[in-house]
Amino acid sequence: MTHTLDLAPIGNCASSALIDREGRFVWSCLPRIDSDPFFSSLLDGREAGDPDGIGYWSIDAGPGARTRQAYWRNTPILRTEVTDAAGASFEIIDFAPRFRMYGRFYRPTGFIRLLRPIHGAPRITIRMRPATAWGERRAGVTSGSHHIRYVGEHVTLRLTTNAPVSHILEERTFRLEEPVAMFLGPDEPFQGEVLAVASSMLNDTASYWREWVRTLAIPLDYQEAVIRAAITLKLCVYEETGAIVAAMTTSLPESPGSGRNWDYRYCWIRDAYYTVQALNRLGAVDILENYLGYLRNIIDISGGGHIQPVWGVGYEKVLTERIAEHLPGYQGNGPVRIGNQAFEHIQHDVYGQIVLSNTQTFFDERLLRPANHVDFENLEKVGERAFAVHNTPDAGLWELRTRAAVHTYSAAMCWAACDRLGNVAEKLGLASRAKLWNDRARVVREAIEAGAWNTATGHFAATFGGDELDASLTQLVDLRFLKPDDPRNRDTLKAIEKHLRRGSNLLRYDLPDDFGAPETAFNFCTFWFIEALHLTGETEQARGLFEEMLERRTHAGLLSEDVSLTDGTLWGNYPQTYSLVGLINCAVLLSRPWSAVR
Repeated sequence: MTHTLDLAPIGNCASSALIDREGRFVWSCLPRIDSDPFFSSLLDGREAGDPDGIGYWSIDAGPGARTRQAYWRNTPILRTEVTDAAGASFEIIDFAPRFRMYGRFYRPTGFIRLLRPIHGAPRITIRMRPATAWGERRAGVTSGSHHIRYVGEHVTLRLTTNAPVSHILEERTFRLEEPVAMFLGPDEPFQGEVLAVASSMLNDTASYWREWVRTLAIPLDYQEAVIRAAITLKLCVYEETGAIVAAMTTSLPESPGSGRNWDYRYCWIRDAYYTVQALNRLGAVDILENYLGYLRNIIDISGGGHIQPVWGVGYEKVLTERIAEHLPGYQGNGPVRIGNQAFEHIQHDVYGQIVLSNTQTFFDERLLRPANHVDFENLEKVGERAFAVHNTPDAGLWELRTRAAVHTYSAAMCWAACDRLGNVAEKLGLASRAKLWNDRARVVREAIEAGAWNTATGHFAATFGGDELDASLTQLVDLRFLKPDDPRNRDTLKAIEKHLRRGSNLLRYDLPDDFGAPETAFNFCTFWFIEALHLTGETEQARGLFEEMLERRTHAGLLSEDVSLTDGTLWGNYPQTYSLVGLINCAVLLSRPWSAVR
């Protein structure tokens, strides 16, 4: 069976994995989300579960086995029910432990798999084949009486189990007559009896996630979709530092054979801004607070100067791009890239996103750490950069690698930085600073209105002095630069629909870039378009498009970055935070109010 993106993530905000419909671990980077993949078969170009392959962890029930898979309600705990050709069945419960213990979160680097017989006498084969050196070879193996050590180049993990160790080492087929627990985690002795402890951790983990979901302010409609998106966005958080990655994967191509294969396992300031914005709409301020700690650190590292658009989850500045030579790529579509050249880019929108992410902390009384005058002074340094660069060329949010321009979206984000600093200064009673920032916001607004409005075409352009369009122009309303009923917004939206809409999808742009003309639609842009339609009174059309997007989700309720314009196949990195953000935002806008049923 060919690998697809019909995958279900599990995780605990320290480690994560993607599991396919047959219950195989096919992708997991350990000990960090940007590490060498311990399970890498998703990108090995082979059939899923290839007997000669490596980089996966499967529970095989033999030819003709059938599976059913679903999450436990309101958790990222995955249950796969397997029925073999003879009708015998068992379940696999996969999760990453996460719960409070000793006043802090227990979230180890690792996973638990529980195997439980249901009916008959199932016979199973456990194939545990972690890889190392980016798929070059199998991890080394040593073992004890109840554990196996898997030794990679940069990490050693220990599998502790109540199953006979030799069954796993020799991939021996055996009858599953009683529950089996497998804990894959740090290379240290496991405390307690593994089955009892794993079962207790399962209950504690389920309780944690259900309690977290209870705190969300969800819309009346589309609840299941919003909850699953919110849980998955939280799984994209690297909690130790507060970083939020763009996706769990690298190099899932935007379209087949395109070469648009990028490593998204890093923290883009732009993507993280949209993530915390969406989760704020649901009241999940825990992620905002943790992320702002991450932002404060990278602002300090930047020293008041240029702030790069993407960082490592541990504040790493240098993310040198290279190729993993031993992995052919998803469905054979290489290359597999490690690192991302975007760390070298100039992208001015980041200054607005930093200020916008921080603004709430000056107004929100719920927060454990409300912002203060010192935070405002530090944020002003970011505003200074925004004002200084608002009319200078950059690579833009689409990260064009070979050309630069003054991008309207970037300039609008610089305007937003000045505008919100004016709001914050007023809140703090700093009248002179409020006047300064409001005056600067006015200057930037005038520059955008003069440079980006194209009189000949009758719409805003994607660049100053240009006539081209891109989907980010829909964000001028979200930023409050334009009101929805502004004729300029309506005319720009009509032009975007005419030139960028393809059926039910919206392209980012339609001009060829460094890799040619786009062949897929960017899911986040379609969600932007849905929002814009709703805000301009086209709510029924917006709702129809939104429900089409919901139909495109995987069985896990998730979306990747892109969708094929021809057959609706999902492409691009997965699960994509942008896409899940768009889902949440549109659901909140389009839902009936709770008062409709109360």
